Amino acid sequence: MNYDDLLKLDELRKAGVITEEEYQNEKQKFFNQKQNPQTQQPLLGLSENSYIALMHISQFAGIIIPGFGFAVPVVLWLLNKEYNLKVDTVGKQIINFMISMFIYYAVSGVLCCIVIGIPMLIVLGILHIVFVIMATLKANNGETWKYPLTIDFLK
Repeated sequence: MNYDDLLKLDELRKAGVITEEEYQNEKQKFFNQKQNPQTQQPLLGLSENSYIALMHISQFAGIIIPGFGFAVPVVLWLLNKEYNLKVDTVGKQIINFMISMFIYYAVSGVLCCIVIGIPMLIVLGILHIVFVIMATLKANNGETWKYPLTIDFLK
């Protein structure tokens, strides 16, 4: 809840849509959230930026164990998506990126039959690595970065 939400809440109270008691309860939640933002579930003992950077870089886990490059970021997202809005947003972006890249790799693989797919696979592989590293670095600095070439499946 932000300041604009608090103003809307006050307008609802003045219009008689909510009772004074409901208004006071919601207002108290707002101030408690502002005073103690760490009431959320801890992100595996990491700061929010570090946790999100871990979500990004964990896409490389597939290099060590096939399938983990998809599973680990999804598990990290599922663990904290309900407790942290930024984790939820970034997790959806990561999943959208992974699904998009899977589609691009599949199309390139099919196009290998006519040779054009081979350079496409090489370019996609390089872009994949660069994009994940860029997203990780930006997340570690507290920035949110939307992956290029991503199709939005999850909103």
